[in-house]
Amino acid sequence: MENIAEAAKYIGVGFCALSMIGAALGVAKIWCTIINTVGRNPSVKADVNLYGWAGFAVTEAIALYALVLALVMIYA
Repeated sequence: MENIAEAAKYIGVGFCALSMIGAALGVAKIWCTIINTVGRNPSVKADVNLYGWAGFAVTEAIALYALVLALVMIYA
């Protein structure tokens, strides 16, 4: 029975890793959009840069929350 609980723990950590992949794809999408937007209209660089960093921080926070949850699941 203990082996089943140990396996379930690692399956849960794997699901946390999937959310980290989603966050990485979100960050990549944000930077690609910033590059395209500034390339089309360079005069909006300051505005787009501000919102880009805010979006980056929020998206990266999802990955950090997933990492903390994975560590809690492994060591608890």
